[in-house]
Amino acid sequence: MENLGFVLACAATVAALFLIAALFEKYVVKDRKAFSSTHYLTYTAIFASLAGVLMFLEIPLFFAPSFYKIDLSEIPILICTFYLGPVAGVAAELLKIMVKLLLKGTSTAFVGDFANFVVGCSFILPASIIYHARPGRRSALIGMLAGTLVMTVFGSAFNAIYLLPKFAALYGMPMEAIIGMGTKINPSITSVGTLVLFAVVPFNLLKGVIDSVLTFLLYKRISPLLHKGDQRRQQRRAQTAKENV
Repeated sequence: MENLGFVLACAATVAALFLIAALFEKYVVKDRKAFSSTHYLTYTAIFASLAGVLMFLEIPLFFAPSFYKIDLSEIPILICTFYLGPVAGVAAELLKIMVKLLLKGTSTAFVGDFANFVVGCSFILPASIIYHARPGRRSALIGMLAGTLVMTVFGSAFNAIYLLPKFAALYGMPMEAIIGMGTKINPSITSVGTLVLFAVVPFNLLKGVIDSVLTFLLYKRISPLLHKGDQRRQQRRAQTAKENV
């Protein structure tokens, strides 16, 4: 029953995030482009695959237990959602996790993978929505700053209220043992609250800042190439339309 409840919660959360992304894309996004389904799916899959591979490059942190490691997988996802929109970003987040599970499996009873998806969406969705509401570099920076703050607040609360207790239940590890892993690193960590305060909060802040800076530097170089391809496709469609008249 515990496993079934977790699976149902995962499915409901995925559906809710897709719904939220779709609603914002319909009513907030101002620069929606008429991509073909092939183009949309292909680029989403490419960015998701890159993100899935980047999940293997994990950076341990001196201030957090070993199960908290930074990876750079949100960079391709951010580029994807800036280019294609919020729905593509959520889809790429989900596909990223599936790629990682296919190649590596899970070491956290799927709780860490679920957390990566949900917390990742809490980062990319605000960034994408703010950027697409008024596209530009300034909006991208504001969006990623907002995404970092949302991820920090939401991710920290989500860890304390749901993820850490669920991990303890599904993985069969007492909560005291999890807290003890944090205590060995930082004596100030003596409870779930202090574990979140001294490990999860700085983890999310650092992750958001690193991903935002690298995405901003990379997207400035990648964006012209992506949009140059868009212009060529639009020209081909216009030429085809003229020939059919």
